[in-house]
Amino acid sequence: MLLKDKVVIVTGGSRGIGRAIAVACATEGADVAINYWGDNDASYGRRSAVAEVVGEIEALGRRVIAVEGNVALRETGQELVRRTVEAFGKVDVLASNAGICPFHAFLDMPPEVLESTVAVNLNGAFYVTQAAAQQMKAQGTGGAIVATSSISALVGGGMQTHYTPTKAGVHSLMQSCAVALGPYGIRCNSVMPGTIATDLNAEDLADEAKKAYFEKRIPLGRLGRPEDVADCVVFLASDRARYVTGAALLVDGGLFVNLQ
Repeated sequence: MLLKDKVVIVTGGSRGIGRAIAVACATEGADVAINYWGDNDASYGRRSAVAEVVGEIEALGRRVIAVEGNVALRETGQELVRRTVEAFGKVDVLASNAGICPFHAFLDMPPEVLESTVAVNLNGAFYVTQAAAQQMKAQGTGGAIVATSSISALVGGGMQTHYTPTKAGVHSLMQSCAVALGPYGIRCNSVMPGTIATDLNAEDLADEAKKAYFEKRIPLGRLGRPEDVADCVVFLASDRARYVTGAALLVDGGLFVNLQ
């Protein structure tokens, strides 16, 4: 029970890595506030996904709320924190996970694709981190912030020229926040997932040749699962990582170091 009686906010918590983080935190004893953005994208069935993860957490005997909102808007982070404190009385941990990755070629990328990716992935991480940190400072008991960056922060991607800079920015944001928030006992770290099988990249990984290429490159011999990332987030959020801040943890099965 590494997070016993902690209160955790998870953005982008209805599916994929975010859902796994929310469930893992609840399994370790936390009450959870899940942020999601139900923008009528029926292809993901997001609203039903929210109900499912809420039910899963309740079945674990933990309290949970779901708060809809686009993290790209500053007021969403503020409302999420307000609702969490209203429900649970405090905020101990923020898992800043919400993100988008619409693959697109560089030379003909519409400005709205770039702008929306930056708004959600980087601006959103900034706004929700700021709101959570303000609450943690007011509480005076410290806290932990863990942001989902990506292995893409360290490498290039021809179809991700709009995405990789945002993930590098998330990593840099956590480094700077570690300095800014350390005096208040607030630790800030990031995880850098490699190739994790989620619905975000399902279409890309449907290419069997591409999937086989990644599996061959990964020393551990398989694609990552959302739970692989979630368990690392739990560690960084817990007191087991009490002297860890400003760090970035690669969760990639060894993909990054395999240059063969």
